[in-house]
Amino acid sequence: MYSKKTYPPPTVRIVHSGHACNVEEERYSERVYTIREGETLELTCLVTGHPRPQIRWTKTAGSVSDRFQDSSVFNETLHIAKIQRHQGGRYYCKAENGLGSPAIKSMRVDVYYLDEPVVTVHQSIGEAKEQFYYERTVFLRCVANSNPPIRYSWYRGRDVLSQGSDKGVEIYEPFFTQGETKILKLKNLRPKDYANYSCIASVRNVCGIADRRVVFRLTNKTAPASIKLLVEDPIVVNPGQTVSLVCISTGGEPAPSLAWTSGSGSLPEKSLMKEGVLTLPAIASEDAGVYSCIASNNVGNPAKKSTTIIVRALKKGRFWITPDPYHNDDNIQIGREVKISCQVEATPPEELQFSWLKNGRALRSSERMVITQTDPDISPGTTNLDIIDLKFTDFGTYTCVAALRGGAIPEISIDVNISSTTVPPNLTVPRGKSPMAVREGETVELECLVSGKPKPIILWSRADKEAPMPDGSMQMESYDGVLRIVNVSREMSGSYRCQTSQYNGFNVKPREAVIELIVHYPPAVEPVWQEVRQGLGRQVSMNCRVLRAHPSRVLRYEWRLGSRLLHAGTFDSRDDTDYIVRSLAREGYGEYTCDVINEVGPGRCTFLVTGKAYPPEFYYDTYSPLWQNRPRVYGYKLQWTQMNPSGVDRIMAYRLGIRQTGQQRWWEQEIPVEGNIQKGELIAHNLTELIRPEVYVVRLTPITRFGEGDSSTRVVTYSAPINPPLREFHCSFEEDPICMFTQDKNDDFDWTRHSAATRDTKYTPNTGPSGDRSGSKQGFFMYIETSRPRKDGDTARLLSPKFNVAPKNPYSITSPPAYCFSFYYHMYGKHIGTLNAFVKQKGQSTSDASPVWSLSGNQGDRWRQAKISIHPTASFQVIFEGIRGPGIEGDIAIDDVTLEEGECPDPPSNRMYRACISMVTRP
Repeated sequence: MYSKKTYPPPTVRIVHSGHACNVEEERYSERVYTIREGETLELTCLVTGHPRPQIRWTKTAGSVSDRFQDSSVFNETLHIAKIQRHQGGRYYCKAENGLGSPAIKSMRVDVYYLDEPVVTVHQSIGEAKEQFYYERTVFLRCVANSNPPIRYSWYRGRDVLSQGSDKGVEIYEPFFTQGETKILKLKNLRPKDYANYSCIASVRNVCGIADRRVVFRLTNKTAPASIKLLVEDPIVVNPGQTVSLVCISTGGEPAPSLAWTSGSGSLPEKSLMKEGVLTLPAIASEDAGVYSCIASNNVGNPAKKSTTIIVRALKKGRFWITPDPYHNDDNIQIGREVKISCQVEATPPEELQFSWLKNGRALRSSERMVITQTDPDISPGTTNLDIIDLKFTDFGTYTCVAALRGGAIPEISIDVNISSTTVPPNLTVPRGKSPMAVREGETVELECLVSGKPKPIILWSRADKEAPMPDGSMQMESYDGVLRIVNVSREMSGSYRCQTSQYNGFNVKPREAVIELIVHYPPAVEPVWQEVRQGLGRQVSMNCRVLRAHPSRVLRYEWRLGSRLLHAGTFDSRDDTDYIVRSLAREGYGEYTCDVINEVGPGRCTFLVTGKAYPPEFYYDTYSPLWQNRPRVYGYKLQWTQMNPSGVDRIMAYRLGIRQTGQQRWWEQEIPVEGNIQKGELIAHNLTELIRPEVYVVRLTPITRFGEGDSSTRVVTYSAPINPPLREFHCSFEEDPICMFTQDKNDDFDWTRHSAATRDTKYTPNTGPSGDRSGSKQGFFMYIETSRPRKDGDTARLLSPKFNVAPKNPYSITSPPAYCFSFYYHMYGKHIGTLNAFVKQKGQSTSDASPVWSLSGNQGDRWRQAKISIHPTASFQVIFEGIRGPGIEGDIAIDDVTLEEGECPDPPSNRMYRACISMVTRP
C-alpha cells in the first residue's frame, strides 16, 4: 500500500527570467545578471528538499533590502518591476528545512543605464606679460552618469576632434574623475573655434543602450549667466499677505534658465513660479526663510542671488516678579524694590515696542518707576519695570503691552497685580497623597497644593529616572497643580517631581515636592499558552514562571486540570513552579492551568496536553499527474513525510479522504503503517481511478492510540508538464497540448495526433497502428500521414520542451549526468521510410544534431520500445524526425515518450533494435 525512503536536505539554484541583457555563467558560486534600468527583474529560486524548504531572499551581507516588495522576500520568485540603479547588488536565495545546513546561492545584479550628457563651459582670462596680449582659453567639460563606464567623443560640426588633430585643441581626462569626464580644451580662441560642438556619450550599445548626444554652440558672445533681484532684502511682511519675488536675467549666452529654491529644502506647496517670478499667496510664519534665485546656462558657475522673508509675529507672553533683587528676601515689602519683567517672542525683534499701564493709565519712566526696554543680562524681547522704594500707593494692576511697529499684528497685554496680598508660592503634598498606590489600567491624579499670589504654573517631571512623562515629553505643565494619568501602566511606577515655574509668578528659588506612585499589577507569567504533545505512559513536565508582579511579597499558585484542583502552594525563593505527570494516562489528557495570584489578581499559564499526532507534510516535488494509458483516467503518486513522528504514540495508520472539488462527499480509506516512521522518511501511496480532468481535494490524517491527529490537505490537478525538472518525464499524448511538444516550422509537414477510434484508415488499410501502445482504441498517439500531397523524402519533425540538466559540481570533475530516453514506435507498411531521434543541446542548431537512434523499413504490425542512454552537458530537447518513404503505405507512429534519470537498463531483446544501437552517438 505504501513505500518509504529518506529525502536529503535542501539544495538551491537560481534561474532568471525577465529582461536580461547578459548572464555570465557560474564563476565559483556567483553568477552576474545584467539588466537595463527600467526593465523587470525576475529571479526564481529552484529548491529541492523535504519538508518543503522555507525560502528567503536577502541582499548584500544578508540583510533584507527595504526596497523589496514585501510579497517577494519570502517567495520563490523575486520580482522587481522597473528596476532602478540603486537596486543593483548581490541577491542571495537561502533555503532551509531543518535538515542539514541551509542551502544558499547568490546572483549579482548589475543595472546598466546611461543618462543624458551635460556640457559645461568654463573660460580663463590671463595676461602674458612679455607679449602684452590677452590669452583666452575655454574648457568644455562633458559628463554623464552611466554603468558601465562611458566612452566620450567630441565633434566640431561634423569633424571628429582627437588628440593631436588640431594644435589648438587638447582632449584629456582629469585623474580625479576616473575617466568619467572628457574635457575639451580650446587654447587661445581662434575664429574657427566658434562653432557647434557635439559630445557623444557611449556605452557601446551594451544592453541595447543607444548613444546619447548633446550639442553646445560656442560663439564670441558666450558668457555666464547673471541675474538681478527686484526685491528688498530682507522682506518684512504681515501674515496673510501675498509676496512676489522677482528675478530677472541680466546677461548670459545661451539664455539662462531661472529657478527658485528655499533654504528649508523645498518651496511651499502653494507657491507659484512663472518666468522668474515666485509668488507666495497668503504667507504664514512657517513660510519665512531664505529664498534663492539660481540662473544656469552651463557656462561658468550658476548665478545665485538670495533674499530673506520675515513674517511678523508676536507670541508667548510671560511675566515674572523679582522681590528686592538686592536683598535675599522672597516677599514684597514696603520701602524695598520690586522688579516686574515681561517677555514676548517677536518677529522681527527690532520692531518690538513695549508700553506699561498702571490701573489702565499710561505709565512713564521716572526716578521711582524705571522702565527699561532691553536688558543685556536677560533674554531678548524683555522689558522691565523697576519700582524703587515701594509705597502703599504703588499697589495696583500693572499692564505690559507688546506691539510691533506698523500695526497689523494684534498686540499682547499681560496684567500683573502688586498688593499686600502678593506673596511668593508654597508647595505641599496633601496628606495621604504620597505614596499613591493604584491598580494597573486605572486613572490616577497626582496632586501638589500650591499657594501664593499670583499662582504660578506647576512643572511636572520624573524625579527618579531620565524617563519621559506619560505624554512622551520630558516635562508637563499644570495650572492647578494636578497631574492626571489615564490607564496607568506598570512602567509609570516611580517618583514624580512637582516644581514651581518662575514664569507667571515669583522669580525666586523654585519650590518643589516629590510624590511616589506605586502601580499594582497581577503577576506576568510565561508561557501564557503552550501545547504539549505526548504519548501514553510517558512523563509530562510543565513549568510556569513568574516574570514580575507587584506586590510580590505573597504569591500563591494553583494547578488545575479542568476545574479539578491538583496542587496549591506559595512561592518561597523560587520564581517558578513545576507540575509533573509521571506516566500519562488517557484521562490525563486535557487543559492544565497554573494560576499565580497576588492581591490584584491572577496571572495564568495554560498547557494543552494532547496525544494528537502532528500533521503530515506533503512532498511538493511530486509531478501533478501520473500519465496512464487509459483515456479517461489518471493516477497520482501521493508522497509525504510525517512531522515529528516520535513526538507522540506510534502512528498506526493514516485516514485518506478524497473529494472531488465542488462536491460535499468524502471517500475515505485507511492506509495501515508497519513499524515506526523516521523523521524525513518519505511515504508514498498511489491514487488511482481519478477521472480526467477533474480536480480533487486529498486529506490525510494520522491515527494513533489517542485517535485522529492533525490533518493536511492538498489539491490534485491533472495537467501536462511544462518544462519539468528532469528527473522523470512521461508523455502519452492523451491531452491536446501534447505535453508541450511543438512542430518544427522549417520541415515539410507536421506530425498528427490521433486515436484509432477517430482515424480514418480506409485509404491505407494496411498501415498504421490499430490502437495506442496499450492497445486502447480510444488512446492517442502521434503519427505521420504519408498520403498525398506528401512525396518521397518529405520530413516532419516534432520538438519536445527544453529540459534543464542537473547542475554540475564546480569543484570536482565528474562525468555528465545520464538520462534514459525511451519511446514506443510503430512502423508497419510496405512503404515505411525512416524514424530518427535526435538530442539537440543548447547552442546547437537542428542541422548540427546527429541522430542518437535511427530505424528504417517495415517492422511489423506491433508496438516496439526503444531505449537510449544519453549524456547531455547543457539544457536540451529531444526531436523526432519522420521521413516519408516511396508510397502512401508508410505511416510511422510514436507513443509513451519517457525521460528518466540514470542509465537505461538493458535494451529489449529485439534483433533489429540491437542492430541500430551501433548507430548511437553521445553528444
